[in-house]
Amino acid sequence: MWEISLNIKSENTIVANVLYKSLLNSLQEMGGIITIDEDKNYISILVGVNEKYKDKAKLIITSCIIELVCTNFKMAFLDNFLVFPRKDKIGMLAFKKALLNFDKETDKYIVKKYLVLDHDLFLESFYYFKLKPLQEKWAELVSLSNENSDYLVSSDSFIDLLKFLVDNLDICEDEISVVKEDDGYKIFTLENGQYQNKVFNEESIVSSVIDLSPQKINLYFSEPSSAINLLERIFEERITINNINTKNNYNNISTIYKI
Repeated sequence: MWEISLNIKSENTIVANVLYKSLLNSLQEMGGIITIDEDKNYISILVGVNEKYKDKAKLIITSCIIELVCTNFKMAFLDNFLVFPRKDKIGMLAFKKALLNFDKETDKYIVKKYLVLDHDLFLESFYYFKLKPLQEKWAELVSLSNENSDYLVSSDSFIDLLKFLVDNLDICEDEISVVKEDDGYKIFTLENGQYQNKVFNEESIVSSVIDLSPQKINLYFSEPSSAINLLERIFEERITINNINTKNNYNNISTIYKI
């Protein structure tokens, strides 16, 4: 049996749980054993699979760790070092999400280049000592933003930069629909006609759409809002506007989305 221990510092409980849940279903499907243990210093995720599944398990673990570093660790880096201009929370979250996803494929390549899965991996040590080139890359991005923070105080300048970042993200979804309801927003995908199992609020909807980086957006609403106005400005060429009457149409989502 091939075994590996993935170790995360105890204070990073959220990171450990994200990694554990990401690995659980995939590894169990191949008959793997995955457990989580904690002492005063580390949370250890212990993985064991039949030797014949070793290569497949390594690919799954590699993919999960890459995503974790490029999402959770990068967001922590932005939170620590980004000097954000005085903007509303909608704009702040959107800007951070755009920076998070900017040049993400190169980020993933760097993590993969330095990642070696042997018997033990200490995630923070790997990040701080092996991934210095990645941190230097992020530092350049943050430095460029911080040096221009005065310039970004202007609303038009801020929108221009945000639009530039969004336009240069890799497309992740061909088409989505964003539906504004009384209690928030729902996102539907073209692939299965199902929205993510949550309602997005005014502050988070723009950053959530940026995260999906769609080629086309169908936007449904009865009245505009700050979030809708921002979506229209940064995704202007990709958006189709659909003004609808909430009471008559929201009760039948299949009619709105034509599924």
